[in-house]
Amino acid sequence: MTVNKKKNGSALIASVEGRVDTATAEQFEKEVKADLDGVTELTLDFSQLNYISSAGLRVLLTLHKTMAAKGSMKITGVNEIVSDIFEVTGFSEILTIE
Repeated sequence: MTVNKKKNGSALIASVEGRVDTATAEQFEKEVKADLDGVTELTLDFSQLNYISSAGLRVLLTLHKTMAAKGSMKITGVNEIVSDIFEVTGFSEILTIE
């Protein structure tokens, strides 16, 4: 899993590549949270994300809660596999997915 970040003022775009699962969820969380100071708009670009497990979903809930207190979070570029996971788990009702 790779996270590429681009900060523009108070906006952060984190592009995630590969898989976010039990082995990589902690790294994913650390990498995104490391740059959240002063960020009010977080975009997670999942166009290169192949899979997300329950461990990754937990990280999304944590990030969503953090960003709800200081701004907004949205997820873009979701493929069919990840979209199905969001639908089955109800995350599509919680998260802003574009």
